[in-house]
Amino acid sequence: MLLTRRNIILGGAAVCLASGGGVAATWFNVFGDASEQGALSVDQAYQRAVAGDIYLIDIRRPDEWDRTGIAQPAIALDMRRDDFETVLQYIFDQTGVRPVALICARGVRSDRMTARLQSAGFTDVLDVPEGMLGSGAGSGYLKRDLPLRVPTQVERSGRIGQG
Repeated sequence: MLLTRRNIILGGAAVCLASGGGVAATWFNVFGDASEQGALSVDQAYQRAVAGDIYLIDIRRPDEWDRTGIAQPAIALDMRRDDFETVLQYIFDQTGVRPVALICARGVRSDRMTARLQSAGFTDVLDVPEGMLGSGAGSGYLKRDLPLRVPTQVERSGRIGQG
């Protein structure tokens, strides 16, 4: 095959599309699976949180909470906080230890944070791979029309766990 300018451009475009497809598949959690060990569907997470069997923690950013609302039974706790694990431990200390289920937009961040918390010694950490917006694991919390609430001032300010 001759290496012409056209072939190089077309080949480069194909590589960009292929790698972009991989990035998009990851971003939208196309391969998410709510049937995996340690994963819950949004329906299961909602029902268990309402029953008091788990804490449902929304780990998205405050601007995301403002755009969509927060799952009615969830605690909003921005995963970018330097003291995320300390605040989670504070919540346990104040209200009693029980399993935690993490939810984000599409299950990508919750999967990563689940692994991080398990490495830090937290046990019984579950992932909600559908997320709020849906993924390959399912349609998501919003499309299921499950109850929502607005974030509190304390959640928005990041003062949870500060006395």
